Amino acid sequence: MTSTPGTAPGTPPGGQSRLRRRAGTAAVAALLLAGIPVGAAVSADAGTPKTATGPQGQKLTVSATTGLDPAQQKVRVQGEGYGLTTGIYVALCKDNGDNRVPSPCLGGADMSGGSKTSQWIVPPGDPYEGDLAQAFGPGGTFDVEIEIAQKGDGLDCAEVACSVVTRADHRAAGDRTQDVRIPVAFAGQDPGDGGGEGVDVPAGTVSYRSAADFTTAGKPLDLLLHPDSKKLYVGADNLPDTADVDERGLHVLNPENGTSESWISQAPGSTGALRASAAARIAGPLPGDGVVYNYPLRGIGSAKSGDEAATGVWLAGSTITDIAPGTTPGTVLVAQGATLSEIERATGTATRTLTLQGGTQFAADPERGALWYTDFTAGKLHRVDLASFTVSGSFDLPGGSGGMAGFTETDPATGAVWVGVGRSVLVFDAAGTLVKTLVGKDLARDAAFDTASGRAYVVWQDGGDLSDPANDNNGTLTVYGTEDFAVAAQDLSLPGNHSQAGAASLAVEPGGATVFVTSPAEGKITKLVRQVSPLVTRAPADLTAKEGEEVAIRAEAEGTPEPTVRWQVSTDDAQTWKDVEGARESALTFTARTAQDGYRYRAEFRNDVGTTRTAAVTLTVTAATGGDTGGDVGGNGDASNGAGSTGSDGSTGGDGGTQSSGGSTTGDSDSTGGSGPTGTSGGSTGTSDGSGATVGGGVAGGTGTAATSGGGSLAATGATVMSVTLAAAGLVGAGVLVHRRARRRTEGAL
Repeated sequence: MTSTPGTAPGTPPGGQSRLRRRAGTAAVAALLLAGIPVGAAVSADAGTPKTATGPQGQKLTVSATTGLDPAQQKVRVQGEGYGLTTGIYVALCKDNGDNRVPSPCLGGADMSGGSKTSQWIVPPGDPYEGDLAQAFGPGGTFDVEIEIAQKGDGLDCAEVACSVVTRADHRAAGDRTQDVRIPVAFAGQDPGDGGGEGVDVPAGTVSYRSAADFTTAGKPLDLLLHPDSKKLYVGADNLPDTADVDERGLHVLNPENGTSESWISQAPGSTGALRASAAARIAGPLPGDGVVYNYPLRGIGSAKSGDEAATGVWLAGSTITDIAPGTTPGTVLVAQGATLSEIERATGTATRTLTLQGGTQFAADPERGALWYTDFTAGKLHRVDLASFTVSGSFDLPGGSGGMAGFTETDPATGAVWVGVGRSVLVFDAAGTLVKTLVGKDLARDAAFDTASGRAYVVWQDGGDLSDPANDNNGTLTVYGTEDFAVAAQDLSLPGNHSQAGAASLAVEPGGATVFVTSPAEGKITKLVRQVSPLVTRAPADLTAKEGEEVAIRAEAEGTPEPTVRWQVSTDDAQTWKDVEGARESALTFTARTAQDGYRYRAEFRNDVGTTRTAAVTLTVTAATGGDTGGDVGGNGDASNGAGSTGSDGSTGGDGGTQSSGGSTTGDSDSTGGSGPTGTSGGSTGTSDGSGATVGGGVAGGTGTAATSGGGSLAATGATVMSVTLAAAGLVGAGVLVHRRARRRTEGAL
């Protein structure tokens, strides 16, 4: 960045900008002085009704939708054109988008007739009409009041998008034709706001944010990001209340935007005939593209994008409870309860079989020739040697006896086995020694590893039972280092991800830049992207320059998204700071003036995650030496520096190049001159006395006298200007800075 000629860093912005800024500050101060209670503010359009139209022409109107009181707000809800054959609920719910059940809802579904937070409307003559529900009026109309709040009953509208909705009652839960949604926002929120400034967090802080929700794969049960084709394979069941078609099968999605590239819905059943089949577990990838997977109850299939149906075999025995790649390309390892077998995929023949005392799931570690088999009922972890297909060790699962089964996964890099039991993750090393217990507030449901970064990703699901005080309907994603088990990223809340409809699963892109998490209850896959707050990689250093010399102060930072930079200056020993107008590049370049001696500078880097500032550095400006024959006319006065701009450098052997922070100086020598003429600036007069350069005056209407010292440097006093500058800086420091923090909205079910 090169400063505007005649404008040094620290110069206040234009007058109109200052007036607007001061007016805004005054308005904020007036509000503060008025003593408006927190949470009671209502936006200007809070009383303006909003209307939406439903899929069958229904009309829904809500009396107030923005600036709502977070503690409690009564709103009037009116409807017309609703069908007279289906009952509906009216409530405030999490808005999960088109063709997705609005859920959870404040107060749940009212089936008692006593709720103030929701209303039940039924067709005339319905058995529930009366104390429990009210009937539609003529033309499918209703007019009710409900009391809503920002948070309650597993719903937090500060974390998720919320709407006042109508939806079919519990007798027709899968009917999406009654869904009409009107978004609402509580005080301090803006409807549709999806971002905002970052907050100050430690430099280099890693976090994840929701980038998209994919709802194109039914009820997702398992995920695999193919290492070769990079396609996202999703094993799915049907979610009957969100679509008109049976969505079960193997879905292939574009991981960038979630669009469906292929859907393999059929696989051979027990008779060999094709039938619609869910994809329960994905065993692993096929070379190039495609996967091997298990479909209920005892099917082993394989398919790739573009296939019309899967090929597969049907096993004898009990239901398959887990599956993984075998020890050879044509085999798979299959658990059928306590029976472990290696199966030929082409024929379904078992080449090896081992019966354990109990168990349901396992994790294979082909690199070390081991398989870890968990028996959650007995609280045991068995190690199976894959070469001999025998048990080579058994270990206790502390707290695992009778605990809720979560997952069993091995870290490919270290051979450690991670076992999720209830609200804990037990980590055993490759020898079977328990080395760490990680405790969460939710149920440990799945883990995935990124060997490139040495990170382990764990998804925890809420229990979903709101009668349990430990439940709030929200899950969590945590990231750990696999060597020290330290938390490697900020925990991320997963609103609405609970275990009532199935376990969540994970897939991690190599390097960890993208993570995919399923939410079976909501019928969606959330794409998460990594963010890193700015981390300074090149800090500026203190700098000494001569009067009139070009200087450059440099700083750099890295982060995700890429940080922006702005430079700031302090004229009062770092007591107050103001932005340098237009300084938005890594290098701050300007002409040094003696009035800037002692100024401090810093760079501030920002992205969506946070703000990081460099340490302040000090600029020392020394007077130039020598004289200039005849002198020159002084430049314009500089309000920031407290002195006028300098005319041509008349110092003997003076520097005419650029001084960089930590760099070198080059320049041309000027000749020694005699007396110089008078320089004028903005009504100010600068006079020279003796040989040397002439310095322009300061404040308009004032006089700046250049003093001579034996034909050496001339220094402008700039006293009046400096006082004005410090006063302006004090006003800036005393101002009120208001940050509007936009709510974080996560798209995502009562």
